[in-house]
Amino acid sequence: MADLSKVRNIGISAHIDSGKTTLSERILFYTGKIHAIHEVRGKDGVGAKMDSMDLEREKGITIQSAATYCTWGDYNINLIDTPGHVDFTVEVERALRVLDGAVLVLCSVAGVQSQSITVDRQMRRYSVPRVAFINKCDRQGANPDRVAEQLREKLAHNPAFVTYTIGLEDKLEGVIDVINMQALYFDGEGGVDVRREPIPAALEAKAKELRHKLVEVAADFDDTLMEKFLMDEPIGAEELTAAVRKGTLSLKMTPVFCGSAYKNKGVQTLLDGITSLLPAPFDIKNEALDQDNNEQKVTLESDPSKNLVMLAFKLEDGRYGQLTYMRVYQGTIKKGDTIINIANGKKVKVPRLVRMHSNEMHDIDESIAGDIVAMFGVDCASGDTFTDGSVSYTMTSMFVPEPVIELAVAPKDKAGQVNFSKALNRFTKEDPTFRVMRDEESGETIIKGMGELHLEIYIERIRREFNTEITVGRPKVAFRETLTQRAEFNYTHKKQTGGSGQFARVGGFIEPLPGDAIENYEFVDDIVGGVIPREYVPACDKGFRESIIEGSLIGQPVVRVRVTINDGATHAVDSSEMAFKTAAIMAFREAYAQAKPTILEPIMKLEVSVPEEFQGSVIGQLNQRRGVIMGTDSDAGYVTVESEVPLSEMFGYSTDLRSATQGKGEFSMEFKKYQPVPRNIQEEMVKEYQKKRAEGNK
Repeated sequence: MADLSKVRNIGISAHIDSGKTTLSERILFYTGKIHAIHEVRGKDGVGAKMDSMDLEREKGITIQSAATYCTWGDYNINLIDTPGHVDFTVEVERALRVLDGAVLVLCSVAGVQSQSITVDRQMRRYSVPRVAFINKCDRQGANPDRVAEQLREKLAHNPAFVTYTIGLEDKLEGVIDVINMQALYFDGEGGVDVRREPIPAALEAKAKELRHKLVEVAADFDDTLMEKFLMDEPIGAEELTAAVRKGTLSLKMTPVFCGSAYKNKGVQTLLDGITSLLPAPFDIKNEALDQDNNEQKVTLESDPSKNLVMLAFKLEDGRYGQLTYMRVYQGTIKKGDTIINIANGKKVKVPRLVRMHSNEMHDIDESIAGDIVAMFGVDCASGDTFTDGSVSYTMTSMFVPEPVIELAVAPKDKAGQVNFSKALNRFTKEDPTFRVMRDEESGETIIKGMGELHLEIYIERIRREFNTEITVGRPKVAFRETLTQRAEFNYTHKKQTGGSGQFARVGGFIEPLPGDAIENYEFVDDIVGGVIPREYVPACDKGFRESIIEGSLIGQPVVRVRVTINDGATHAVDSSEMAFKTAAIMAFREAYAQAKPTILEPIMKLEVSVPEEFQGSVIGQLNQRRGVIMGTDSDAGYVTVESEVPLSEMFGYSTDLRSATQGKGEFSMEFKKYQPVPRNIQEEMVKEYQKKRAEGNK
């Protein structure tokens, strides 16, 4: 039986292009999982092991999180390399949901970038302890001290160096191990041989200062260490490591490692840090909700002898059918066992249990609490909980952001229809942020996602994996509607036909929900004295829910609405569920028109990085696109402009930016919030929608 204290489940997350996949590649090389190093954009055409999809290799980016496992000394490490591009943010969400610890990779030149902030927010959402790795210390302009300062200022971390570089840029020779006060050099092919030497005299003062700082930060988490620190007594490496680990697990300290994955320097020390500072499965508190006991919270124990509880966190369609990635939180699972999906009560026999090494599978017979495994033949959705049937627990699923962009798609010819449907079914199962709907008016199939690249990748995958050519409409922004003031309603629905008629009256008001509300719709039942019988209240709720699917301004979903019913009337013979549902729909329409409805548009947080001489033209471009400049930051000849821009104005931006900056500008963008569109644009949009409807009705 594996020793759980020697298991580490970790993820590697960062801003796009910080070198996550290169780092994962080196980790696999040093742990003996692969025997040759391939670069992400390598000339050999092989591509990185963890980028197993052709599209990933072509674009040089990670699209799907890839799982693998390796051993370092006597530790077993389950590793997930996650995408850095914001369009694939759900991959990061689901990885962090099931991991115990993480490595936040930062570029020593660019430092903390917009996506680093997003990833950090995701780590906080799931309370994941992390270490930071400042990568690319061999690049011109590398400055680890500045990056550590940004960690403190921009992310409110409490960073302390555990390793520090010997030399920088093209003079990067090795790293200083601050805990053991030694200089480490990486010799041999691929930097395999780690040579320990005394610290060079020129760096001794810096090393002492770093150790003093590390002890000072770690002393907050260990009273004995604090006493020794105050008394100026010598502090051993073991007790310092234990205190740093305590600080890391409490999320109140971030140990910082330095190096260059590409130049094979500092990766082994990071591996030592992962095993000595990040949590084992039982160091993390995992909770489930007991369905048999009013969803009471239950703490799961990383104990192989307890009842089985595991979470399906990622689905992939492989050559042999659906592959489901599971994190085992409690108990043991063996090949041939029967497990139950709590979401739908279905029983499943486990035909095959595998450990994933990127896109390769290694068969295993059993897996215990703390493991990450994959299995075939399990029909489920992302976020379903499985048990052995003795308990009825569910685990909270991951946070899924709302899609902000949509495209109309259709197969080029009738023959492709079957494959087209298959592809869309598969992708919606795999990716909770990829949505498919049918536009009833135009009969078109609409796909929705997190950004242009997100949908572009799926369209390309339909072409390649399903051999289906498709036609694509213009990208459309996912607008929303909302109300801006309270409005009363009092609607009577009467219909008299032969025999029994229909009668229902509903009274109450609609009002906007506060901007920070998590839910988009709230129903308040304030009926007293039984003016609407109990059995008809759910029908009213149903009617209101149906009404908000499509607002009357431009036919988009209505958000942030609270509906309160406090009055009504009923008829002994003519009232029915159907009558109350219809009355609610009509009442909502009546009140919505009086509630000063407005259109909301998605606003993106945009970060553009360009050489200083192009600053003026970049700001000019953003102003033309209704952008609001939030701040600029210049460093080492480059300027970073942060702004908030409506998504509808961002189509074709990459081409404009390239031409305005001679191809030297780069940008990253993520969804920030919804806000009302300017009045003149709203009027235009409403006119256009009404014109389209009038044409459709002819």
